[in-house]
Amino acid sequence: MNKVMSNKWMILLYMSPALLLVGVLIFIPLILSGYYGLMEWDGIGEMKFIGLENYIRGLQDGMFWTSVWHSTLLALFSTLSLILYLAVSLVLASKIKGAGLLRKIYLIPMLLSSVAIAQLWIKVYNPSNGILNWILMRVGVENPPSWLADPNIVLYAIFLPIVWQYAGFYILIYYAALKNIPETVIEAARIDGASPLQIALKIKLPLIREVILVTVVLAVVGSLKYFDLIYVMTNGGPNGASEVMASYMYKLAFSVNDFGYGSAIGFLMLIITLIATLFIRKATSSDEKLQY
Repeated sequence: MNKVMSNKWMILLYMSPALLLVGVLIFIPLILSGYYGLMEWDGIGEMKFIGLENYIRGLQDGMFWTSVWHSTLLALFSTLSLILYLAVSLVLASKIKGAGLLRKIYLIPMLLSSVAIAQLWIKVYNPSNGILNWILMRVGVENPPSWLADPNIVLYAIFLPIVWQYAGFYILIYYAALKNIPETVIEAARIDGASPLQIALKIKLPLIREVILVTVVLAVVGSLKYFDLIYVMTNGGPNGASEVMASYMYKLAFSVNDFGYGSAIGFLMLIITLIATLFIRKATSSDEKLQY
């Protein structure tokens, strides 16, 4: 076996199916997206080469930069929500009574499709008979807001369903990382007189630092390309108040039939996402490796 694995051609042979799949499903579409962005094309008829006009147009497009700002806000909110997920995971990993049942409850949103979640929260936010406004009126709020129709709050109203949707995913990751810490390390800290808070902040969190950094990257990248729930709930409205990069790209390509410009926006979205990822990795890189 060692002889086979030391053969570079054999390693390449074993890797070739995965490399072919990655090339067909990822790299070729990316190249084609950048290529289509150089064209004036409605997605059906003849393509006309126009060079970098679509990309220059995108950089000068106010709505595109508005969508970038909204996606950035979503990324910041998603990153901050990781603190909540981590706190819940710390509680669940501390052997509290009923932790097993709570873990199952937090996984429920992962079992639902984004469309189902969007429809559920549309009912929750309904201004006339939604449960949220019903609760607000019962506690004395006379004119509760129209959550998805008010341009000033619609984007923040959408953030809550997104936090709920991905809670189970991140809690599961953090919980698994925390349970992987040897109990002997925690017991040694208790013997030394460390409080539960000190154990959490000075023992557990440093030991799962790499996992936390990975989830930050996942949260930011996922937010910058987020599309489905926002599209179903508001379609980027009202008046572009909840437009994000992916929904703006979709509208240009499939609603306005400006496929060339939509492809250029998609490629710019890719570049922005890559820059954000590299920045996060650079800002959080460290040569220190904790072992236990």
